[in-house]
Amino acid sequence: MRRARRTARELVLNVLYQCDAGGVPFEEALETALEFGDLSKADSKGELRSEEVREYARELAQGAHEHTKELDELISSLANDWPLDRQPAVDRNILRIALYEIKHIDSVPPIVAVDEAVELAKKYSTKDSGRFVNGVLAGYLKQSETDLEERDSGSEDT
Repeated sequence: MRRARRTARELVLNVLYQCDAGGVPFEEALETALEFGDLSKADSKGELRSEEVREYARELAQGAHEHTKELDELISSLANDWPLDRQPAVDRNILRIALYEIKHIDSVPPIVAVDEAVELAKKYSTKDSGRFVNGVLAGYLKQSETDLEERDSGSEDT
């Protein structure tokens, strides 16, 4: 499952990057990636996981695409010194993927989403991108934890 989801994330990064940096229409980028993307990395021990990769990639890509405005606002608030237009497109899209997973996909533990995002950044972006992505996502997790604690403590007082 882990290898399949990692392959799906790489596929989604490709889709979102094409849309963001290349202006390719979302549906075209998604369908092309799902049809022609290299899914062989997802296979393990003779098990073909191509369909599993396609399903998760479609869910993740559509979710991140549909929530881009919300995710970008969140990224902007977390990366104060780095406006979206100054961030490398790869980093911006890695953050969109990870934040979408953390906020909307219950089957992915937040720490896994962070770890996977950092690995994507190290593999596909600049030498400092892993630290940048980790910092933004750690900030979100800390903020979320504080928000939950405040909400929980507020409900106990009433």
